[in-house]
Parts: sequence; C-alpha cells; structure tokens
Amino acid sequence: MPGLSGDRSSESIGDERVAATARVAPGLCPACAEPHSGAAADTAGLQQALHASETRFRAAFTDAGIGMALVDSEDRVIEANPALAEMLGRTVPELKRLHIHELMEVEDHARHAYQRLVRGEQDRMRLEKRLIHRLGHAVWTNITISLIRGADGLPLYTLAMVEDVSEARRLGDRLHYQAMHDPLTRLPNRSLFFERLAGAFAEADRRVGLCYLDLDGFAAVNDTLGHHVGDELLVAVADRLERRFSGRGHLVARMGGDEFAVLVPHSAGEVELSALAAEIVEILGVPYDLAGQRVVATASVGVVERPVPGTTPTELVKDADATLCWAKSDGRARWAVYDPERIAHQMTRQVLATTMRPALERGEFMVEYQPLVDLQGGGADLLGVEALVRWRHPQFGRLGPDRFIGIAEETGAIVPLGRWVLETACRQAREWLDRFPEAQLFVSVNLAARQFRDSDVVADVAEVLGATRLPARLLQLELTESAVMGPAGRPVEGLHALAAMGVRIAIDDFGTGYSNLAYLSRLPVDVLKLAGSFMEGFREAATGTEAADEQIVAALVRLAHALGLTVTAEGVESELQADRLRATGCDTAQGWHFGRATAAAEIDRLLAKGRATL
Repeated sequence: MPGLSGDRSSESIGDERVAATARVAPGLCPACAEPHSGAAADTAGLQQALHASETRFRAAFTDAGIGMALVDSEDRVIEANPALAEMLGRTVPELKRLHIHELMEVEDHARHAYQRLVRGEQDRMRLEKRLIHRLGHAVWTNITISLIRGADGLPLYTLAMVEDVSEARRLGDRLHYQAMHDPLTRLPNRSLFFERLAGAFAEADRRVGLCYLDLDGFAAVNDTLGHHVGDELLVAVADRLERRFSGRGHLVARMGGDEFAVLVPHSAGEVELSALAAEIVEILGVPYDLAGQRVVATASVGVVERPVPGTTPTELVKDADATLCWAKSDGRARWAVYDPERIAHQMTRQVLATTMRPALERGEFMVEYQPLVDLQGGGADLLGVEALVRWRHPQFGRLGPDRFIGIAEETGAIVPLGRWVLETACRQAREWLDRFPEAQLFVSVNLAARQFRDSDVVADVAEVLGATRLPARLLQLELTESAVMGPAGRPVEGLHALAAMGVRIAIDDFGTGYSNLAYLSRLPVDVLKLAGSFMEGFREAATGTEAADEQIVAALVRLAHALGLTVTAEGVESELQADRLRATGCDTAQGWHFGRATAAAEIDRLLAKGRATL
C-alpha cells in the first residue's frame, strides 16, 4: 500500500503534511480553507493552523467510537486507535508495525480491489472482513478504506475505519441456520438440500446420487401412540441417518413430514447408491425405544443415480420421489432404483388420466363388438356380442381398454365413460333388432364397481333402455366376481334391481377371485364367464397340467349348470380348444377363433348371412 515510510514518526508525518500543503496550495489555509489576502502567506500562521488541524485530527482519531488505522506502503499498521485495539484484544503499541495479514485473510478479489485503490484509480472501497482476535476467534467487521493523497496528488497511505458487526453477524448466522435447518431434528431442511444440490450440479463432469425415503405407516404411529412419540421417532431416524452417513461426505436432510433424503454429491455409480439404500432400510428397520415403548418402523427408499449433464436438480428429486412410490407399492420396507421405462409408463398414465374426460367430449372413443357364439348348437351360431371400448388417442394411437380402464376407475372417469358405452351399445343393439329381428342379438356391457358406488346404475340402465327402446332381455351386464362377491352393499342391491327389470347378469373373469359358487346361488346371476387363463390347458392334447385344467373347467360347468347358470369361455383361439370346451359342456364362447372385436358394420355383415353362422 503506498504510504509513508514506517521509520518516520508521527511528528515527522505532521511536518511533511505542513510542507506538502504549503507547496501545493500557497496562500490557502488548510484549517479554514479560505484564501488570505496578500501575495504570500505568513509561514508562522500557516504552521500554527496546520498544527491545530493535526491536533483536531489526532483527537478525533484517538477518541473515535469505531476502529481506525493508518496503513503504509508495506501493508503495515503505522497508527491505530484504542477502539481498534480493544476490538482485537490488543494494545495500540502491539498493533503498530503489524502486517495486515496477521489480522485478516485477504482473498484475491479483495486484493485486486485494494490494488486499484492504492493505484489511485478509486478513492474509497467497502468490504466485510473477518479479523482475527488475539485469542483466536473471529471478529466480523465492515471496513471502509479511504485513500490519502499527498500534495502532488499521488497516494500516500490508506485510512481504514473498522466497525464491529460480530453481533449482527451472529444474529444473521442464527437466522440463516434456522432458515436452513429443521427445528425438530436439526438436520438440513429442504431449502439447504436444494442449495447443496445446486452446488453439486455446478460441476458438469460429476455424477450425483440421491436416496429419497419416508417411513412406512408413520401416520399410524401418530394416531395410535400420539404426536409426541411420532416426533421422537423422527428425531431417532434423523440421528441414525446422520451418524451413519454424514461423515462420508453425504448430506442428510429432512424434506418435510416423515420424508428424508441422503444426497451423494460425488457418486461412484448405481452400485454404491444401491448399497446405500439397502443400508438405510436395514438401520431404520431396527426397533426404537421411545417414551418407554418399543416402536417398530420401516422405511422405503427411492434411488436415482446419474451424471449431471442431461438432467436438472428438479428432475432428480422428482424421479427419486416417483421411485420411492414404486418401492412402497412393491411392498414397503424395500428400495427401488429409478427405471426410465417405468417412469415413461407412469407419465403416459398421467397424460391419459388428465385427458380422458375431454377426450370423451371430443368423440375420441369408439365401441367395437366381439362375437359370442353358441358351442352346443351343432355349429357356431352368433348369439350376442360384447361391447369393448377403444380410445383413438391423438398422441398414442389406438388404445385398448387394458390401457385406460384401470385409470378411468381410479379417477372416476369410468362413470361418464361407462354411461356413454352403455348408451352406444344399447342404441346399436336396437338398430340390429330393427334390421334383423330374427337374430335377437343381445349386447354385453361391462360395469365397474365404482359405477355402482359413484352413480345410480339402476336408474342409468332404466333410462338408457327407455331412450333406446331396447328390450331388457337383450342387455347383459358384466361385473368381475371381486366387485360382486365382497361384503353386501350397493352392487348386490343394484344387481337385484337390474335383474327385476329383466337384464341378464354375468360374472366376468370367474375363477380369478372368490370363486364362491354357494355365494353365487344367492345372487341374481345368469352367466359365468370363465377367465381366459383356463384356456391354457386346452392348447395341446390333454396331458398332465392341461388335463387337470380341463377337469377343473368341466367341474365348474357342472356346478354352474346345477345352479341354473350358463357358462361362457373367453380367449378361445383354435378349433381344438372349441371342440374340447364343447366336450366339457360349456355353453358359449368368444375369442379370436370366432372373431376379433370389430366395428358394428362387420357384425351387420354376419347378421346379413341369414342364419348368423360364423
């Protein structure tokens, strides 16, 4: 720092200032800054005025309430006041001749700014610095450094004014800590987690890993043992995670509720993250002793590991959260690794869920009809058709019901969609009845359990039959046995009301659920539709397992007939299967062997053949 020589005393400094001022501004009084009359100033008067100015400056310097220091060209303190000495736990004589590096660490950006100052490129700079107290602790300060120039305008030395802001800094640090840490567990919170995650993404050539977890059944702990025990459980979980993983350079954070994250900012690969997830499941599965009780809690973990290029912090967390949901749906107390194909399927489901109702209004759905034929009449007479809905999706193409019916049931869209299919199928069946009255073709329409729960199916069916003028005997409604054979309720009551109208009731996919024939005897059921899985035993000549499947089907047919029910086989794909089903006594069948689901016009063609034989 350009300044005065460290060997000169403060008196010589004052003398030089007098001389310098006299050289630069003859006839100008530095004390009062007013010109004197006359061509030459009185030297004695000037000396006296400058001495008075020096005295006032020194008094202000010494008595100032903030720290002050003069620094020379070698970056050494040549003068300091008592306030600065007290601030740093030293005496004024101790501070003199100390190099500023003994009092602070100077970073490159501060050094460059200071160099511009002492070169005269600017007159003042401000910075926040951590000074070092004699006892070793930090003293946070705001420093204003002013450049003092000589009579020739060149830099002489610098004057530093130092304000102690340690208490404000400590308060700020406490507030920042509180803003960045969870008050219950003391772990970094969501804000600090994302800050550190963003820092990890600042290096493009690294890999990042994340284990996202939550506790299985945490709500049950709160509800049964109380929120105070739930809080103790969260603290215990946080302690186990922090003790095990923080020392490895990982960040353990509480993301909210019972959700936690373990961030691996320098991942070695998916194998490392998988081992970490397994470790988390293991250590959190050990029972906890809380409030005098032994509490068992497990955790599920979603794992994502990938290179930084090609992803973002938000995507990483979103994918980890989705993977956590997979782990829980797969059975809990386990971990799952991110699968891009599975997430793509999940995203497709989300798109379908949100666009289904508008798609119904736009007319994107259509109904196709699969033939149901008579197996016991000596031929393959067409008795009816099953109405199967299709979605002509503008993005994903033609979708079968297996792609969207489950989603429709989850979202409730099955109610308006089911009503539309019922109306469409009944209207079409009425057209066939008008054009081919001798065929007496019935139409079979699937109903979901949610339609009974969320709407008045009985009223809907009555209204549709009235509007289309379709006889009730030509409408068959299909429900799965799991929907019908649960506890008595609206589906059972509704079935009796529908049967009283004359509508036929069929149990679909029979054999995959309760398979309780005694229960069926108390329900108004007309038809059992055997699950397509039974057809596996009819593909080859009957040996071993295939023979057993055939015997089971034969037994079911006999029992159904004893109850006055007819039996329909689904998924028939060959003449061999059809012949062997006839031998068991099965009444009707459907499948690719008899015809795929097709447009109504193709059914028209079949009916136009007269006897309606396929």
